[in-house]
Amino acid sequence: MRAKVLIRLAVAVTLVGVVFGGVFAFQRKLIYLPTGGPLPAAAVILPGGRDVTFTTSDGLNLASWYFPVPGAKAAVLVAPGNAGNRSFRAPLARALTGRGLSVLLLDYRGYGGNPGEPSEDGLALDVRAARDFLAREAGTPLVYFGESLGSAVVTELATEHPPTALVLRSPFTDLAAVGQRHYPFLPVRWLLRDEFPTRDTVTRVKSPVTVVYGAADSIVPAGQSREVAKAAGARVIEIPGADHNDLVLSEGPELVDAIVEAAR
Repeated sequence: MRAKVLIRLAVAVTLVGVVFGGVFAFQRKLIYLPTGGPLPAAAVILPGGRDVTFTTSDGLNLASWYFPVPGAKAAVLVAPGNAGNRSFRAPLARALTGRGLSVLLLDYRGYGGNPGEPSEDGLALDVRAARDFLAREAGTPLVYFGESLGSAVVTELATEHPPTALVLRSPFTDLAAVGQRHYPFLPVRWLLRDEFPTRDTVTRVKSPVTVVYGAADSIVPAGQSREVAKAAGARVIEIPGADHNDLVLSEGPELVDAIVEAAR
């Protein structure tokens, strides 16, 4: 009897080890959900749009779209969330350029046909290369806009290269807090390789911060976005009834107005 119990215990421990090991090994496949290419030319998306490529400090050439506006009062660096590619953010670029702002739609490594594999360290290099390009090309103040995961990316960037303003859409406190909500049966904090500690990082940002979030967000709980806003001393815009992937949080008037107002 004792031998049978020990065997069952050994099998259970082995299975747990396999599950945890698999999650650890393939976790970035669960975090980063890129859509590849090919993509149309930027000028097809918006007249005057430019296909641009910039090189990261670790040698990757990243394709993105730049939409310059003559006489723009500011340029917006758009750091996307964890899914899709830059074509998903084209409606936002259309809305912002229509309000007099130049826009750079960044695609991270591994997204939109770009080389490389995404990671927290990698995305930090990507957004720095994008910022350097925009600072050279735009000749205007810069506004950073981060969407969900991108909020963590631009918040970290802002500590080193402060923008005129920082706008965070649906920011989470840190990646583990989101993961624990969706995978409560796993020791997420022990397993995660990428941390994205937005709440802690934003306390070091000197630029004005605006936080926009949906009250009914089922991916990033609204409470987490409020915690980030509190840590930043941010202006807060809550959109009643909005869920994480609703269009109102991607291209809606409240979001567009928040970015435009931050650029003033």
